[in-house]
Amino acid sequence: MIKKIICLILLYLCISCSNNNTNSNIDKNKNQLSEPETLYKLAKINFDGENFELAREQFKEIKKLFPLSNEAIQSEIMIAFIDYIKLDYENAILNYKKIINKYPSHKDLDYIYYMIAICNYEQLQNEGLDGYYNELALNSFNQVIRRFPESKYAKDSRQKIILVKSNIAAKHMEIGRFYLNNKKYIAALNRFKIVVDEFSMTKFTPEALHRMVEAYYEMGMHEDSYNTATLLGYNYPESKWYKYSYNLVEQIDGEETFLKRIRNFFDG
Repeated sequence: MIKKIICLILLYLCISCSNNNTNSNIDKNKNQLSEPETLYKLAKINFDGENFELAREQFKEIKKLFPLSNEAIQSEIMIAFIDYIKLDYENAILNYKKIINKYPSHKDLDYIYYMIAICNYEQLQNEGLDGYYNELALNSFNQVIRRFPESKYAKDSRQKIILVKSNIAAKHMEIGRFYLNNKKYIAALNRFKIVVDEFSMTKFTPEALHRMVEAYYEMGMHEDSYNTATLLGYNYPESKWYKYSYNLVEQIDGEETFLKRIRNFFDG
């Protein structure tokens, strides 16, 4: 009888200990699920699985429950990035700017400025359309370089600036050609001069110089036409645009006179 009682007591203790351990594990899991680090990892899993809407809601929940945590700041960045992924550039830029205003000393601020520039860059229009985003992208990338010259994003920003400037130059060229074809030579010259003076690193410079030769030629300003053709030949001797200009200006006084003018131009 006594043995049975002892066995029952031991069994009860075992069951009791097991229940306590189970409850302890449940409480532990609950505590872990209420930690911002764990919630962020769960949201990131959904993000990596391209379940963006669920991830967005989870990131928002982290912001709401733990507004002062590092995970809350990172969640704001991820929410803006989700907008970017979904091509909602307007909201992405708005959210990135909010982060800049709220956390002006954040360690990844160079990335935030860079993403604003990328949002503008990806909205670039071709040269035949409105160039509104050209200027926005150019200013944004310049801001990255100016604020964070040593950042890894500065190098890519410099490369992107060349592409943006090429897009802007293309727009000026299209407008300039339109004016030239409609015999509005002064307006055409102004556009081509912008390309030569401000966007000389682009592929459009040789053509811009040739178009200036054409405009001067049509206006009867032969001296300016000669000088511009000479400048074109000196800098781009193998360009097809120089050949076009050469064929045009030699009609004025002949090939020998043109070659003599070239020598005089560089002899001073």
